[in-house]
Amino acid sequence: MTDLDTFRADTRTWLEANCPAEMREPVRSDKDAVWGGRDQSMLTPAQKEWMDKMGARGWTVPDWPKEYGGGGLSPAETKILREEMQRIRARNPLNSFGISMLGPALLKYGTEEQKLDHLPKIARGEIRWCQGYSEPGAGSDLAGLQTSAEDKGDHYLVNGQKVWTSYANYADWIFCLVRTDKSVKQAGISFVLFDMASEGVSTKPILLISGYSPFCETFFDNVKVPKENLVYEENKGWDVAKYLLGHEREMISGMGLGSAGGNPLLDGAKKTIGTADDGTLADPLLRAQIALFEVRAKAFNAMSEKFIDDLKAGKAHPAQPSMMKYYGTELNKSRHELMMAAGGSDALEWESERSTNGAGPRAWLRTKANSIEGGTSEVQLNIISKRILELPDK
Repeated sequence: MTDLDTFRADTRTWLEANCPAEMREPVRSDKDAVWGGRDQSMLTPAQKEWMDKMGARGWTVPDWPKEYGGGGLSPAETKILREEMQRIRARNPLNSFGISMLGPALLKYGTEEQKLDHLPKIARGEIRWCQGYSEPGAGSDLAGLQTSAEDKGDHYLVNGQKVWTSYANYADWIFCLVRTDKSVKQAGISFVLFDMASEGVSTKPILLISGYSPFCETFFDNVKVPKENLVYEENKGWDVAKYLLGHEREMISGMGLGSAGGNPLLDGAKKTIGTADDGTLADPLLRAQIALFEVRAKAFNAMSEKFIDDLKAGKAHPAQPSMMKYYGTELNKSRHELMMAAGGSDALEWESERSTNGAGPRAWLRTKANSIEGGTSEVQLNIISKRILELPDK
């Protein structure tokens, strides 16, 4: 056996012995996932057990260096771990913007003190982060942001407003873009970190059509941010922001991969519509639509694997995250459209015990934002046309 074969065998044995049965079932909602944080409330003991066991091995962030709370695994070992988790349909032990967005940015741009201070806490799920990017007047034109950070010697004084701040009302800390120079656009932006419990920080949930509120307005009123919380250099936050956006788009694209456990789309359709004598879905038109979707999903999964390999090898094209984000979010919307079609009139139930308080239609409505958040589909297509296809602007 090669070293990788041995690693796979050992990993398979460990996962089988340590992943609770409950953590091999599909995640039913955001509340059913583990986000970490100071006030993390686990729905079941199995959630905490799984996060703690994986965290102890550094496998919540397997490819991070061990000194920062990671597993220190090579790209090949990380891929094997992911494959073995998929094999037993193991849930992600920890969902975290710290892992998917801030962590990679700190690894590239943070000081050693910042890495040692923040990364191990992220890996262990001790701190929950949110992202302070978009503003009421700065969405797709993010470089037009106006939240200001005034230099006060040993600290900045931050004033302004962010919008669409996902889970800001639950977050412990925020990574935030602020303007430190008003005379220029991109070159006047800095990247800072601060505690959401700081005096002058407040949040207000934004109610969505789904009835849920993952987004917030976030307000800063004379918030003191220590200078040591500046990441990289003053007025060079745009470099950090662009790098982080690539990782955010990869994270959002993961919606296209669907659940790690089972096939809720086909299983749900068979349950509501029934099966033919040969065991296939009774509705031939819907069966064909689901088959086409599954082909596209498998192609997307193969593309994702290649892009991840390219990224680990340092060969990734800068526009690849835009391709993944665009197609992944379109797939996720298609999946939920098919789930609604398969459910018939029952899929429209909004408030009932049978529908788990309308989980299906609320999730379907939520997917409409997928092609807006993290950069609209139109923005992603523009990036793809310019950076990959090299088409002219006009």
